[in-house]
Amino acid sequence: MSEFREARLSKAKSLLEKGYEPYCESFNVTHSTKFLVDNYSYLDKGQEFQIDISIAGRVLAKRIMGKIAFFSICDQEGPIQLYLEKLIIDNNNNSKFLSFDDLKELVDIGDWIGVSGIIKKTNKGELSIKVSSWQMLSKSLQPLPDKWHGLTDVEKRYRQRYLDLIVNPESKLVFQTRAKCISLIRRWLDDKNFIEIETPILQSEAGGAEARPFITHHNTLDIPLYLRIATELHLKRMVVGGFERVYELGRIFRNEGISTKHNPEFTSVEIYKAFSNYEDMMEMTEELICHIVSNTCKSLVIEYQSQKIDFSQKWQRLTMKEAVMKFTGINFDEFKGDFNQAISCLEEKKFVIPKQINSVGRLLNEVFEQKVESQLIQPTFIIDYPIEISPLARRQSYDNNLVQRFELFIYGREIANAFSELIDPVDQRERLELQQSLRDAGDLEAHCIDEDFLQALEIGMPPTGGLGIGIDRLIMLVTNRASIRDVIPFPLLKPELTLNKSQKLTLNEVK
Repeated sequence: MSEFREARLSKAKSLLEKGYEPYCESFNVTHSTKFLVDNYSYLDKGQEFQIDISIAGRVLAKRIMGKIAFFSICDQEGPIQLYLEKLIIDNNNNSKFLSFDDLKELVDIGDWIGVSGIIKKTNKGELSIKVSSWQMLSKSLQPLPDKWHGLTDVEKRYRQRYLDLIVNPESKLVFQTRAKCISLIRRWLDDKNFIEIETPILQSEAGGAEARPFITHHNTLDIPLYLRIATELHLKRMVVGGFERVYELGRIFRNEGISTKHNPEFTSVEIYKAFSNYEDMMEMTEELICHIVSNTCKSLVIEYQSQKIDFSQKWQRLTMKEAVMKFTGINFDEFKGDFNQAISCLEEKKFVIPKQINSVGRLLNEVFEQKVESQLIQPTFIIDYPIEISPLARRQSYDNNLVQRFELFIYGREIANAFSELIDPVDQRERLELQQSLRDAGDLEAHCIDEDFLQALEIGMPPTGGLGIGIDRLIMLVTNRASIRDVIPFPLLKPELTLNKSQKLTLNEVK
């Protein structure tokens, strides 16, 4: 047991011996720090305002000068100063409240306390609560990180997010912004008459994306189940059933690598609108993201990782072939579908091509991912993807080897993905059968055949545009965060060694 913990545990026991609970059941909070700052900052120096206040917060700093003390406490909205005077507190002391000396002896930085009093502007101009009584709400047994150095260990910030939120106010702001963005998206869609549908997380078939799923097992039914890799196929079933505007904002699970751009558990919103196509989805994407950016950043021109990102201009649109031609000089139309010719050209230009790539369309996508993606800094729609990598999208009218699909890139990252949905059940079956053959040959990210989904298409699905937006990457943009782990409260990490049993707190240590 550390000396700090032992000393604090002794103080918790002292509170019990004095007849006070170190872990209070409740406290009547009447105001927030934000309310007080917003409404009483106008007070002159030395002025008091007679309003009964009860507020609770964590102690972040304390300064005791004889019979006067100044504490700083912080609630969800922010910090405020406490002005504590021995004469006032002891005059109000009764069996319910603790004394000024108790305050000095038993309160540590990190403790939660509740105070009552009035509002006061000190002679130095600091808005404060002039405390008449106080009580311990929760005794902290571990010291907080040094406030001057913060929590600089990045992994510890992710692993112990609660400490990160306490000592790094900017981290709390990130998650407040995240909540605001999610709320904005839902309200925007609801206002346009979209209906949010909850689709299953546990699925008998993992479909809707090229991704490796997590596998689990249902004991009672004795069947394998998959955590969903997308909400697409179930939302399309709802469109078949007659819902013309549907969406779901929720968690997606993919058994893939971890990086600054990837977390195996992430949040997305998928949106489906009947009687529309991928061009309509481009307009929707631009409108929705501009709405989010303007409401969170108060401008359509933001700075992200020292780069200016301008959302106010009409977003660029390039076909994948045009983008590859622009940034590499390679014209894929010259190959006329000849795979060997394309391979020879790319080998001459020193491209490293994975052995499993076996078509010109997949070569085009590989070149795009290797050489083009990272250069798309401003909002850019890349459209008309190869059919081989888009089994759920409608064929392009001018070229059967391409589909009506786009991805939105900002700062070299994919933010959104959309199709004119494939509604021809015969074509869809053929493409899924091809995907199943790839899966059977060892491609764990290929689609499987979902017979119920194919049956739904045979019932009849109207022309539909579908859109998916990665919420975490969008939050990274509007909060200027370099890593996806910065915007996910509890990112996946390798487990740490567990605490030694002697370090674990038992109830008997306090009571």
